[in-house]
Amino acid sequence: MVSTDNPMTYLLEVILSHLVLTSALLLAALTAVRWHIRDSYKVGGFSQKHVFVTGCDSGFGNLLARQLDRKGFHVIAACLTEKGAADLAAEASPRLKTLLLNVTDSESIGRAVEFVSGEVGERGLWGLVNNAGRSTPIGPTEWMQLEDFTKVLDVNLIGVIEVTLQFLPLLKKAQGRVVNVASILGRLSLTGGGYCLSKCGVEAFSDSLRRDMQHFGIKVSIIEPGFFKTGVTRLDLIEADLRRLWTRLPQDVKASYGAKYFEDYVKAQGFSMGILCSPDISKVTGCMEHALTAYFPRTRYGAGWDAKLFWIPLSYMPSFVTDFVISVLLPSPKDERNI
Repeated sequence: MVSTDNPMTYLLEVILSHLVLTSALLLAALTAVRWHIRDSYKVGGFSQKHVFVTGCDSGFGNLLARQLDRKGFHVIAACLTEKGAADLAAEASPRLKTLLLNVTDSESIGRAVEFVSGEVGERGLWGLVNNAGRSTPIGPTEWMQLEDFTKVLDVNLIGVIEVTLQFLPLLKKAQGRVVNVASILGRLSLTGGGYCLSKCGVEAFSDSLRRDMQHFGIKVSIIEPGFFKTGVTRLDLIEADLRRLWTRLPQDVKASYGAKYFEDYVKAQGFSMGILCSPDISKVTGCMEHALTAYFPRTRYGAGWDAKLFWIPLSYMPSFVTDFVISVLLPSPKDERNI
C-alpha cells in the first residue's frame, strides 16, 4: 500500500512506478521492432542459388517449388510419380528441373545426389527442403501392427535422415540451409501410428543437426504446420485405411471398443478436420521460403492459426490438460475402465 502521509512522497512514488512501467513497455516495443527488422533481412543472389525440394507431386512441396521458381531460384523438384513431375514442369519455368525420388530407396537417393551435383557444380546446394511425407496408417495404437509404424517412419523420418546425410557435402560447399517439415503432432501425439512418432523424431534430428552443422555455416530450420488441406489430411484416404485396420482386428478386440466405435471415430475425425484444416497452404510455404531467404532464419516456424494459438501453447500445458482436450475430440471405447 502506498503511503499518503506525505503528498510529495506519494507523487514521487506514483511517477517512479509509472516510469518503470513505461520503460518496460518501451523496451518491449523496441525489442519487437528490432526483431521485425532483423527478421526482414534477406540474402541476395537468388538466381545463383539451387534448392532441392522433396515431395513435390502436390501440396506444400509443389507450391514451394513454383514459389521459389518465380523468385528466380534454380529449383530441383523431386516427385514420387512421373505424372507429378510432368504436371509441375508444365506450370514452371524452364529453369525448374524435376526428378523422380523415392526417399525410402537408397539407390534412388544416390541418383538424386548425382543429378543435383551435376547441376550445382562447385557452388554447392543452397537449400534442402525435406517435405516428402505420408500420414497413413494412423489411428488407435492397438489397431496397428509393426509394419504399419515402419511404413510411415521409413518415409517421414528415416527418409529425411538419409536424404540429409547424402546431401550434406553439397550443403557444406554452399554453407546452405536445411528445412525440415515436422508438425505440431511432433509436439503432441493426438493419435496412434507412426506419424506422430516420425514428426517427433524429425524435431530431435533437426535439433542435433543444427547444433552439429552450425560450425560449418549450415542453418537448420523446422516447420511445424497445424492442420492444412493436403494429401496427408485427405479424409477419404484416412477413412479407407482406418477401415482396413478395423476390419482385420480380432473379434474380441472389436467387441472391447464396441460396434459403433469405428463410425463414431470416423465422424469425430471428420468433424475435427473440417474445423481445423485450412485450405491456405501458402502459410506453410511462406515459412519455408523465409527459412531459405532470410539472413537470420528462425529455428522453428509455427504455421497456421491453430498451431500458433492452440496446439503449440497446449503442448506446454500439464499432461492432464492435454489428455482432457484430446479425450473431448475422440470417442471412448465401450469397455472403458476408469481406474
